[in-house]
Amino acid sequence: MPLRKYVFKPGINKEGTNYSNEGGWFDADKVRFRKGRPERIGGWEKQSTSSFIGTCRKIYPYKSSVGTDYITLGTHQKFYVLEGGTYNDVTPIRETATNAITFSATDGSTTITATDTDHGAVTGDFVTFSQAVSLGGNITATVLNQEYQINSVPSVNTYTFTATATANSSDTGNGGSGVDGAYQLNSGLDVYVSSTGWGAGTWGASTWGSTSNLVSSNQLRLWSIDNFGDDTILNPRSDGIYYWDESSGTNNRAVNVTSLGGASNVPTKTFQIMLSDVDKHVIAFGCNPIGSSNLDPLLVRFSDTESITDWTPTATNQAGGVQLSMGSTIIGALRTRQEILIWTDVGIVSMRFVGAPFVFSFNEVANGPSLISPNAAVNANNQVYFMDNGGFYTYAGSAQRLPCTVLDYVLSDLNQGQAFKVFGAVNSIANEIMWFYPSGDSLEVDKYVMYNYLEQVWSIGTTTDDFVRTAWDEAYILNNPIAASKNSSTNNNNYLFAHEVGHSNDGSDFTAYIESSDFDLDPDGEKYMAVNKIIPDIEFRDQQSTTDDVTITIKGRDYPLQDLSTLSTVSVTPDSTFTNTRARSRQCAIKVSNSSADYGWRLGDLRLDIRPDGKR
Repeated sequence: MPLRKYVFKPGINKEGTNYSNEGGWFDADKVRFRKGRPERIGGWEKQSTSSFIGTCRKIYPYKSSVGTDYITLGTHQKFYVLEGGTYNDVTPIRETATNAITFSATDGSTTITATDTDHGAVTGDFVTFSQAVSLGGNITATVLNQEYQINSVPSVNTYTFTATATANSSDTGNGGSGVDGAYQLNSGLDVYVSSTGWGAGTWGASTWGSTSNLVSSNQLRLWSIDNFGDDTILNPRSDGIYYWDESSGTNNRAVNVTSLGGASNVPTKTFQIMLSDVDKHVIAFGCNPIGSSNLDPLLVRFSDTESITDWTPTATNQAGGVQLSMGSTIIGALRTRQEILIWTDVGIVSMRFVGAPFVFSFNEVANGPSLISPNAAVNANNQVYFMDNGGFYTYAGSAQRLPCTVLDYVLSDLNQGQAFKVFGAVNSIANEIMWFYPSGDSLEVDKYVMYNYLEQVWSIGTTTDDFVRTAWDEAYILNNPIAASKNSSTNNNNYLFAHEVGHSNDGSDFTAYIESSDFDLDPDGEKYMAVNKIIPDIEFRDQQSTTDDVTITIKGRDYPLQDLSTLSTVSVTPDSTFTNTRARSRQCAIKVSNSSADYGWRLGDLRLDIRPDGKR
């Protein structure tokens, strides 16, 4: 019989059964489609060999007026400015205690108990001590006068930390009176806590509208970041607005905008901030009204033009605010071309600059589609792409649902309890958008879904092989997109990675594969057939040697509900011609995979020599 060519439809399709998708691809990991052909994704390497503390859920790079590249990022415990290869800790100081702290130690222990009345700290916070003296033995002034992370908070007046030395019998008494302590911003949660108030149930029922996790800082530490010229404005969700002055250098911390000269009615609680693209208004989405400390989840306020401090509306400035009428809470906002999109829990509002006297107009542009999380919307291809609880959408003047061939696969496995960790990512190098999400009972992101917006095909994958990602930025000022990793064991040695660099996991191997749906070997699917020969068509990219290899596995089963079994495995190198195989079945599937570093592959058309045969 003549050779039979197999050309599979581009994209992963899991909306039907494996058998019903004959002629297509059914499963993949770390494989994309380009010009209709599957290929291994690009690799990644560390942006800096230095590491940072905490789970990063927001990255914001920008270039200063003199050409300095800054990468700012917020974790659930810290805020950093990466300049060159160094992560500079500019986390704001929440409170400074002066001559207020005393210490006690226990012989043979590294645990120190600090006493400070109404300290306001929580477990995981960082505090820097100064002016301490020795407790009398190993716990010297040098040991005490440094930054420590708080281990536990037994009471509102005490907390513990682990010293860098072990106390001896001379250290067991109280001591160190008159110590100063600089408390950094309270650590946020790394695991989402669901709300019980705003937006959690029917309007007017039970605790709807009460103070809840949606309007507190106890939900999940998410950040919004923007640059105000050379400087940075930052906001931990449901907290205040902070400011890092670039001219003061990376040795100085960000400060609360309320502490700056001329500060007037600056929001003290807000879900999200951003800078407008016209007239440089700082905008707060979901914030406290003037004269109140309670957060209004539908209130949008904006500062005067080119000001981060003046938020008091007057007849001579352009500060102001509007309470949205759609829904019960703002989920997120995204700056697009000539407008800002605001997602509430029931739809989308368009915010446009119109100038005095109204400054901004607000118009409802979609009713129904929302956001699954504050970071689930991205700009790409002159459109907005976003994910809500029921699907994927695009917006270019109106919201349109994206047909998705893996929709049920994603939504049925999504951990809705941690949905606020979902984030969108743009990789314009490959014309892709990805949404990273936690699946099953995972408390952290462990899967992604990928959409090629030019070819309109989908792919899927997992965050294995050290591919765990918690934040992503297209990073137009750099050569490659960047993403944040998470060390699940300590969470203290996390890195930023530049993507689409080579084909390795920071110099190590990673596995990529794609597997077809079942296809009948016999046209009618009745006879047993033998696959005697396979002629591969694979392009090796960035080939390192003639020993580079890709594995092609032929799997088979006789009936759709049987388990697939491996019938034959073929190793393909750049010099391969054909390989004889011994595979017999009614229906087959083809899997292409490799795990080696430093080279990629792209699949062409496979040809199989198939002949009638009996089962034996």
